[in-house]
Amino acid sequence: MNTASQQPSPLVPEEISVIGGYARAIARALEHKGVDSARAMRAAGLPESVSNDPLERLSTRQVTALYRVCVDMTHDPYFGLTVARFIHVSNVHALGYALMASRTLLDFCLRLERYFAIISQAAVLRVEHQEPEVSLRFRRQTSLCGETEDAFLAFVLRFMRLLYGKPLRPTRIELHHACPAPGPGPYTQEFGVAPVFDRPETTLVFATAALEEPLSGACPDLAEYNDRIAAQSLARLNRSDVVVRVRAVIIKRLATGDISRRQVARELGMSEALLHMKLAERSASFQDLLSDTRREMAMGYLSQRHLTITEITFLLGFTDPSNFTRAFRRWMGVSPTRYRAGQAETE
Repeated sequence: MNTASQQPSPLVPEEISVIGGYARAIARALEHKGVDSARAMRAAGLPESVSNDPLERLSTRQVTALYRVCVDMTHDPYFGLTVARFIHVSNVHALGYALMASRTLLDFCLRLERYFAIISQAAVLRVEHQEPEVSLRFRRQTSLCGETEDAFLAFVLRFMRLLYGKPLRPTRIELHHACPAPGPGPYTQEFGVAPVFDRPETTLVFATAALEEPLSGACPDLAEYNDRIAAQSLARLNRSDVVVRVRAVIIKRLATGDISRRQVARELGMSEALLHMKLAERSASFQDLLSDTRREMAMGYLSQRHLTITEITFLLGFTDPSNFTRAFRRWMGVSPTRYRAGQAETE
């Protein structure tokens, strides 16, 4: 790491990064511990303050160096758990506000999966729904310090509990790093369950029933508005990521009805054949991305009672309601009308 640098380096393809606002939470945690955060930042070779812009990034090397300094200064091997208490919704920008407006905790998890790269490119999040459980699995893209793992999992769980409004206990937690020498006590206290350490992937598991309950703070309009901002940020952040770029164009163009592969390829400045090849390299296809995006947005629109099925049809770029109904049955096993009625019964 170049300790002479006065600003976090801009993201380059070979450098994996995390959102810069994360450093602000670490600084607040240090101050809470009675440690001069500016001194810690300087010792790690970082600027004393970092903006909250989602495009301001820190490399994973910088974060690891900062955490080493923090643990040395605080003498706390569980410092990552403390940091989780100081990560604010605003530190993850529009994504944080979109997550707050989620309809259910399952919706929260799927939204977090979709935009996770805004927070960090150091891992890929997969949400796996296999009854009676939902698992959040984080596959590492690079080496990560244990404090980062602790901080993010504890933050996610705290955030979910805040939205849920009542006790929420995971059924299982698996951590990649080893247990600190003093033992697992602080983890059990924080998570409500003793984690398993030294696992291949970081995993957070919940009972499906809890994640499907409607949330009192749900606001589909606010979620949709911030989703669009998050999608734009993600597209700017990952200009080399064709899947992200295609999703962003799909979201932008759905309501226009002009959402063909040809039109998307043209907007991205490439031929259809090149777009197909680049997506295939990512084990993706245009039709799958279009279908997945429509499904996610359909569920959000259906929770907005003022929107008719016909209006939703055209917002999703379908030519008529029967086409939308057939697609929705394929996704969810019921018609849009039946799905909306089921939502009303649970509210």
